[in-house]
Amino acid sequence: MLDTKVSDALEWLRIANEKFREFAHGDGVDRAARPKIGLALAGGFARGIAHIGVLRAFRDAGIPIDCVAGTSVGALIGVGFCAGVPLEKMQDVGQTTNFTDFGRWTPSWLGLATNQRLEKYLARLTTATTFAELKIPLAISATDINAGVTVYYLNGAITTPLRASCAYPGLFVPIQYEGRTLVDGFLTSPVPVEGALILGADIVIAVYLEAGGVENPRTAVDVISRSFNIIQKHTDISWRQQADVIIEPKVQSFAWDDFTKTPELVAAGEAAALNALPEIVAALRGKKKKDSAA
Repeated sequence: MLDTKVSDALEWLRIANEKFREFAHGDGVDRAARPKIGLALAGGFARGIAHIGVLRAFRDAGIPIDCVAGTSVGALIGVGFCAGVPLEKMQDVGQTTNFTDFGRWTPSWLGLATNQRLEKYLARLTTATTFAELKIPLAISATDINAGVTVYYLNGAITTPLRASCAYPGLFVPIQYEGRTLVDGFLTSPVPVEGALILGADIVIAVYLEAGGVENPRTAVDVISRSFNIIQKHTDISWRQQADVIIEPKVQSFAWDDFTKTPELVAAGEAAALNALPEIVAALRGKKKKDSAA
């Protein structure tokens, strides 16, 4: 049984969705009359499959998403969603994924593997190869490892920025693109709220995937992952101050390569999003009141 607050939120969203449709299709009605909703999706390897559950909850609740910003796997899910790929297909692909689908072990001074195979992996999801082909605006974040800053990609080809956003330091070789040396966006933008704001979002819903602790690391990947998790926990997380709503699926118990647990990951994302519906409704109402008073 749904919580009363969630039930009330669903009813409010149902009514609001009807108004959203009127705004979108009504004659002579300002399409910008409602707040623009942006979604910021974090990285997390296999844990990123939880994003599919979040999107499914939003779809079923009738919450319109106007733009998406993604880091690492959040960028990959963002490409699929913004290209119009059915969530069911995304879940099926996730279920059959393994490391060799996007990575190939090629130990070097700069990384243990290359993620060039991500190009073919993306083709399994969508035929879209440029940002212009997407149905919903998308921003992909990557980190310029030399300058130590976030770089957002909003146009041009998708594949190289996506590979850069997914180039986990130490594991994958950095990507050279447009004069920059790029690695995973999570280093400087773990949850790319700023990217959604750049795309014009009035309200930003952030989805954060906290990694669980790796006891007695057994591989180099475990050591690298654990090290970055510790750093993040001791770093000021400015994105929390920028987000209007923060959704945190309970995925700490899942390993970075738990792709076979896709159904459980999707369920975790959906449950977290459903619990956040009352807060989302409050944010929408608050924005409406704020705009009306302005």
